Amino acid sequence: MAKNKKLQIFRILLLLGTAISLYFVPWPIVIAWIKPLPDTVQQQVDLAADYGFDGIVVCVNRTGNQSEFYTSGYKNKENKIPADPNALFKIASVSKLYNAVAVAKLVRDGKLDLDQTLAHYLPELKDKIAYADQITLSQMVMHRSGIPNFTDTYMYWANPKETPEEQLALVLDQPANFKPGEDYEYSNTNYLLLGRIMNRVLGYEKFQYIKEEILNPLELKHTFGSIKDVNSEDVMSGYYVGYDADLKTDNVGSILATAEDLSKFIRALNDGSVFRDQKEQELYASIYKFEHTGLIPGYQTIARYHRDIDVVVIQFTNTVNFEGYNWNMSELMYSRIVKLLK
Repeated sequence: MAKNKKLQIFRILLLLGTAISLYFVPWPIVIAWIKPLPDTVQQQVDLAADYGFDGIVVCVNRTGNQSEFYTSGYKNKENKIPADPNALFKIASVSKLYNAVAVAKLVRDGKLDLDQTLAHYLPELKDKIAYADQITLSQMVMHRSGIPNFTDTYMYWANPKETPEEQLALVLDQPANFKPGEDYEYSNTNYLLLGRIMNRVLGYEKFQYIKEEILNPLELKHTFGSIKDVNSEDVMSGYYVGYDADLKTDNVGSILATAEDLSKFIRALNDGSVFRDQKEQELYASIYKFEHTGLIPGYQTIARYHRDIDVVVIQFTNTVNFEGYNWNMSELMYSRIVKLLK
């Protein structure tokens, strides 16, 4: 009897454990993942609303720099304006690719030195940022500086700062997260500081350099440095779950681009045509990567080159929720699109 009772208790506990684990299963992801692939990319993109997105733009850049577009949902849901493949989009951290290329070009020209320190270029920060006299430019580019990430500040995105000075102030006089070069931690502060260094070395705003040295040679005419530089009507609206306002006019320091412009840049980055010579290309390869994702309130970007099929796939989705499975759903949508292309 005692043995049977113990067995019954064990079964009850097992069932209870199973019930609890099932409660925490990310069912939206599971359901979307197990569904069979549709027949076409457009049919997959048409499921964006089921994935929780108000709008989606996908650009597929094929061999020869030929682009094809897939959209569903809204560019602006309040006015029921359909998603527009030519809309500008805040590409968030994908902007780092342009900045890293700019750093490589300036190093190639002898205007920057990857082994020089933060304190050398910005001496006013020597006593404001821990290890400023040891942190090198290369460590900042590669996120190995240990400088805290200003966007990790508590409740940052509830009231984001609009100027570099306000953003930097959030991490001044703070302890380092680790000693320079001893670890890796993604930090937007690294690229904030690199931007300041480039501005000082150049004597003018670094996006002008990006335009002259990267965008113009590639004939990318629909890429801009700030929301202040564009007509807001040309920008895809951005939404945060549970927050009614359209976020497109918020100035959060992001480059804006069309999906096609971004696709051409990613191809040029990967085939080497953005670089002036082999040395510059190898220099870049030693400090940063060739694809990126971006995430800020209202905007998610995935930008990757798939060498096995010689295709760049850009995906913009304009609904964000930092809690839950929103980003996972974006990655799942993207992976299924790539499977269909293969």
